[in-house]
Amino acid sequence: QVQLVESGGGLVQAGGSLRLSCVASGGTFSRYHMGWFRQTPGKEREFVAAISWSGGITYLADSVKGRFAISRDNAKNTVSLQMNSLKPEDTAVYYCAAGSRPGISGAVVGDYDYWGQGTHVTVSS
Repeated sequence: QVQLVESGGGLVQAGGSLRLSCVASGGTFSRYHMGWFRQTPGKEREFVAAISWSGGITYLADSVKGRFAISRDNAKNTVSLQMNSLKPEDTAVYYCAAGSRPGISGAVVGDYDYWGQGTHVTVSS
């Protein structure tokens, strides 16, 4: 069974940067589409970014495009989310996800099979 562990969350001021990392184990990392989602209390889990098996295709939500970037290192079984120019509305629990089905958009919660426990990101105003 695939396990995902996120790290890198914390408290930062608006305009600052954080880099989140997700380490996968228990499966063949290069075979999975990877994604980042975020969630705040009372809201549904929101798509943030996705990356294809090889890393050649990335997709970011409009709310973070131009500020965030997703990348993966298959040799290290990791996927990262670089977050720049952070805003208070970016405050959330960020989740790493893995999906095995080919050709998915990667922007829907149901497209993923495995999820990490989440890491907290708080952006102060």
